Amino acid sequence: MSGSTLMILIIALAVLVILLVFFHYVPIGLWITAMASGVPVSISSLIGMGFRRIPPQKIVNAYIQGRKADLDVTTDMLETHYLAKGNVERVINALISAKQAGINLSFETARAIDLAGRDVLQAVQMSVLPKVIETPPVAAIAQNGIELRVKARVTVRTNIEHLVGGAGEETIIARVGEGIVTTIGSSSSHKSVLENPDLISQTVLNKGLDAGTAYEILSIDIADIDVGRNIGAQLQMDQAEADRRIAQAKAEERRAMAVAKEQEMKASVQEMRAKVVEAEAQVPAAMAEALREGRLGIMDYYQMQNTIADTEMRTGIAKAATPEQAAPHTKKTPEANH
Repeated sequence: MSGSTLMILIIALAVLVILLVFFHYVPIGLWITAMASGVPVSISSLIGMGFRRIPPQKIVNAYIQGRKADLDVTTDMLETHYLAKGNVERVINALISAKQAGINLSFETARAIDLAGRDVLQAVQMSVLPKVIETPPVAAIAQNGIELRVKARVTVRTNIEHLVGGAGEETIIARVGEGIVTTIGSSSSHKSVLENPDLISQTVLNKGLDAGTAYEILSIDIADIDVGRNIGAQLQMDQAEADRRIAQAKAEERRAMAVAKEQEMKASVQEMRAKVVEAEAQVPAAMAEALREGRLGIMDYYQMQNTIADTEMRTGIAKAATPEQAAPHTKKTPEANH
């Protein structure tokens, strides 16, 4: 192989490498598509996207879509939103939907909504087609103690201006539940609520529950009302049971105090008996001392013994006579039966 042939091969290989690198960083097909769509995009912009690690296909397609819809957007705006971790296609679709629906939505607002983590396209669609949110069963008690369980359907649409920083569906459901509880709780009877369910929706709707939220409440409709337990009667029964237990506890306390007092009295009686026995044990010694000292004469001592003997005799007679006196009143003799 001659030197000229080798040079030609080297030059051809270098040109091929340059072309491969060029076509890798410069999407000629995408550039041709943009030119054919009447949306001129410079080659330098496409090369810059490649070096900034931005997919040109995504930016150019969104740019073409936006310009065809007569949106005031540029590739720089789309690149900035992509670098901020935003969804370029969703923002462009939301802007197109908003323009077709006659909703005033700027690119800056849509970009902020998307970067806030909300679905801006869904928000625009909810502005056109309202969404129905069904609340879970809300239990509330009327003033007569009857429990009611209410389900409501809340029709809302997106409030684009308050979508950034506004509360979500959970707040709407919580506020509606609070309004239902307040309305039923202020009713004198559950029958009035059953007769006029619209009273709940009108009262709740007039409270302005959508303030500070990302939605505008259009209507609140009562889907279902069920009668629950008689909470008032149950509370009265619980109170009566509690009162009974308190009274029983107090009675047990009084009984325990009475038993303790009885035990204390028995102990006092035992103590007094012990003292009497001790005193009686000292009587013979005292009498002997009195006889020795002459304070008690022999006749006095015998007279005292006679008195004691007479007393014991009378006591024995009284004890023996008591059953015999009661017998004639309770039994009949055999002769009487004949």
